[in-house]
Parts: sequence; structure tokens; C-alpha cells
Amino acid sequence: MDKWEVVYYVSSSGDNPVSDFLDDLDKQTQSKLLRIVANIAEYGLLSVVPHIKKLSDTPLWEIRVLGKSNARIIYVVPTQTKVILLHGFIKKSNKTPSKEINIAMIRFKGLTK
Repeated sequence: MDKWEVVYYVSSSGDNPVSDFLDDLDKQTQSKLLRIVANIAEYGLLSVVPHIKKLSDTPLWEIRVLGKSNARIIYVVPTQTKVILLHGFIKKSNKTPSKEINIAMIRFKGLTK
């Protein structure tokens, strides 16, 4: 089984918003998300199916951690064994806010230029 490459989005100014998001989380939520990301790198997306969801009408997916904070990381899969983590946020409603999807889409489109 091939290992997957997990890449954190880095802006043109060198900011790493997903890493910053993770740093700001409580330790328990941070640990859960980092464990999911590590499992993706080691075993692929099929190993974390209960924690991922396709975002309708976009090329984007989200990693979901349920609990007191409902943390999410939006990502894209540009190749068969690569994941790019684009945006992290705390979900406060039933539907993923379009603002959060738009941020991830802008970052994704910036990568494909």
C-alpha cells in the first residue's frame, strides 16, 4: 500500500492557515484531527471514511471531528495519493457555511494557476 502525501496549504506570503487553526484548538480536538491526518498519510482516505464527507457541487471534501467544537478541515485530492489541506474552521450550524467553502475554493484555485 502506497503512503499518501498530506500537504498543508501555504499562502504566497508564507502563512499556513491550517496549521495555525490546529494550534488554536483545544488539545483533545487537535489530537483527534492530527490522528486522522496521520492515518490518511499512512493508510489512505479509506482508513478514515467515518470522518470524511464530500462537499456537494465542489471538488472539496471535509475532515469532521464531532464533539464540543465540531472542528472541520476542508481538503482536496488533486492526485490519487495526495491530499491538500486548505482550510480549517469550527462548524456552528448544520450546513457547512458557504463562506468557509469559498475560502477553500479560492485557495484551491490559487494552487491550480
